[in-house]
Amino acid sequence: MSLVVGIVERLVRDELWELFQRVVPGTPSRPQGGGRRRHGDREVLAAIVFVATSGCTWQQLPAASFGPSGATARRRFSEWTKARVWARLHRLVLDELGARGEPDRSRCAIDSVNMRALERGVSDRSESCRPGHVRLGDPLDHRADRSAPSVGISAANLHDSQALIPLVQRVPPVRSRRGRRRRKPGKLHADKGYDYPHLRQWLRGRGITHRIARKDTETSQRLGRHRRTIERTMAWLAGCRPLHRRHDRKAEHFLTFASIACTLICHRKLTK
Repeated sequence: MSLVVGIVERLVRDELWELFQRVVPGTPSRPQGGGRRRHGDREVLAAIVFVATSGCTWQQLPAASFGPSGATARRRFSEWTKARVWARLHRLVLDELGARGEPDRSRCAIDSVNMRALERGVSDRSESCRPGHVRLGDPLDHRADRSAPSVGISAANLHDSQALIPLVQRVPPVRSRRGRRRRKPGKLHADKGYDYPHLRQWLRGRGITHRIARKDTETSQRLGRHRRTIERTMAWLAGCRPLHRRHDRKAEHFLTFASIACTLICHRKLTK
């Protein structure tokens, strides 16, 4: 029992557990009574975090170390995904950072990365034209140690320019130390893949200063000056092993792992 408690407490620290308790739904009751004892939410959360950080499959989850089996952890993972627990947890962590004045929305960057998809998606038909690849894109705060990502997935044959508007619109309103919640960034940095007049006009119409590299005018070497931090944050997201390749057939489950990775990155800054 001491080994189980030690692993659970190491993966799910007290600060994260206190936040998770505020968003997790209550335990369902059994009017008929009986049945097996339900595993604790903290043990199941630790098992999910272990799968997200180690890259093992649900079947390979060591039940002796956590208590719940891989099937139980996956079932609870699906239940919490449908209840939008992970999105609310991510928003709660961002609000905690915002109360401390941590997220810097004065300068943001946007980028995307392609990865292999081993299974054809069943719920995201947009990927049916190219089921072998998927794109993970996110706009996040300029400072990698104060990141507040908003993540989305799309088919790999979708051009980067078509993903800018949906991703920026998905940036959540984050609590600030003073005044109302803030959603839009002050400046947005992007590479030449986003160099289109309609995108510049759309950003200007929303009061966002664009810093988009121009094709055949600016060299790509200057992009690293302000965009190197997003590359480092992309490497941090790669610490979530299920994001290396898409094994799950459901797009919402793949996106959930991305949300869990973002939550862990932001919570790491919160506890420093």
